[in-house]
Amino acid sequence: QVQLVESGGGLVQPGGSLGVSCTSPGRAFSNYAMGWFRQAPGKEREFVAAISGNGGSTEYADSVKGRFTIYRENAKNTMSLQMYSLKPEDTAVYYCVRDRDSILRWGTVRRPTEWVYWGQGTQVTVSS
Repeated sequence: QVQLVESGGGLVQPGGSLGVSCTSPGRAFSNYAMGWFRQAPGKEREFVAAISGNGGSTEYADSVKGRFTIYRENAKNTMSLQMYSLKPEDTAVYYCVRDRDSILRWGTVRRPTEWVYWGQGTQVTVSS
């Protein structure tokens, strides 16, 4: 049973910074690409960012490029998303996801159906 546990999130003012992390107990953490999706109330779940198993490749949604950074520490079984210059439209539940292997598939990485395992989500609220 694959377990993805998100932490972080919370309330931050516009223009502020916040980080969310995801841990997955078990072996071979580096064997799997991971990423983040988000879902705002009344909206579809959307891709945010993804990172390959060894951390060498990353992909970002256009809406967060230059403001968010995804990274991983395989020795700690942890993958994180650092968010800067946050906007009210970044408010959403953020979900950690894991793929079936280590590679990012550029043609499908942004599709929710590409990702095999999902965490429970953590709320990020950007508001003054």
